[in-house]
Amino acid sequence: TLRRQQLFETLDGNGRFPFSGADDFQRARRVVAMPADLGLHRVTRLSTPGKYRGPPGGCHGSARTAPDASARESVYAIRMSQAHDQTAIDRHFEDKTRAYAGRIGACLERALPSSDTTPQRLHEAMRYAVLSGGKRIRPLLVYATGECLHIDTDKLDIPAAAIELIHAFSLVHDDLPAMDDDDLRRGRPTVHRQFDEATAILAADALQPLAFNVIATAKSLTDEEKAAVITIVSDACGSLGMTGGQSIDLASEGRELTAEALAEMHQLKTGALIHACVMSAARLCGGLSGERIAALDRFARDIGLAFQIRDDILDVAGETHVIGKQAGSDERRAKATWPSLFGLDEA
Repeated sequence: TLRRQQLFETLDGNGRFPFSGADDFQRARRVVAMPADLGLHRVTRLSTPGKYRGPPGGCHGSARTAPDASARESVYAIRMSQAHDQTAIDRHFEDKTRAYAGRIGACLERALPSSDTTPQRLHEAMRYAVLSGGKRIRPLLVYATGECLHIDTDKLDIPAAAIELIHAFSLVHDDLPAMDDDDLRRGRPTVHRQFDEATAILAADALQPLAFNVIATAKSLTDEEKAAVITIVSDACGSLGMTGGQSIDLASEGRELTAEALAEMHQLKTGALIHACVMSAARLCGGLSGERIAALDRFARDIGLAFQIRDDILDVAGETHVIGKQAGSDERRAKATWPSLFGLDEA
């Protein structure tokens, strides 16, 4: 299983072997024994790579070479077999996301004050808000972007933890009676229900500066990298980002927005922080071309909008015990959503 995984990890989307250094090339050159269920017992060695041509392929660069004919046939056979083994691929993805979720959980645990530290109730509420589960989508996007660009995971821990703390702060405020007035979050009572409204406000207030403290005190980042990440994250959560989007959302209750206005609100309210996940990781990779940065920027904006549209859909079609919050709350508050504007099927 390990050898098979090592081989698959060297394949790019075109069935070629990307190399980021001598060690990777030697790993790819090895004759890898394959399990019988793939119908293949050997993978033909690759031809010697061509001349190294600089760093366009990633943070450390990559030289590429096409395999010889027999290698191409072997790669094709492997990829065809791989297509019939989706269960193994899904399991590998689940294992990887579980590992990253565990990693960010440990980072957040270290960043948060102990519940024994005065003021205990405030720190209990902060920990409750952050460590009460969740999908950890935003840190996963940081790590996924970093993997694509070959960035040291110790560096990625910083924006991943900071952005998740900002996200937790925003959820506590969103759930307050003056905002969305929700009683359930991640299948548990919201912070103001578990503690009280004043404690919830203070806990959220404390999580925001803690996020920037994580960045400012990071030993794995240079001063230039710290400044860049702080700029990206602060832009994403301010009045021209997440907070501004929430303001528009509250003002739009009971009103019908145009598609353009709704997309703008979603891009700010949810998309801005998701965009920061991708771009903060990209900023830790020196030497990226303008074209590659623009491509990451487009991807980050699109996935942020798609995420909010999906969230709107779940509020209509999901069940409370599955999605972990009250289903149908958007309709009850007459919020502007993609399904309310376009219908569920179009959304």
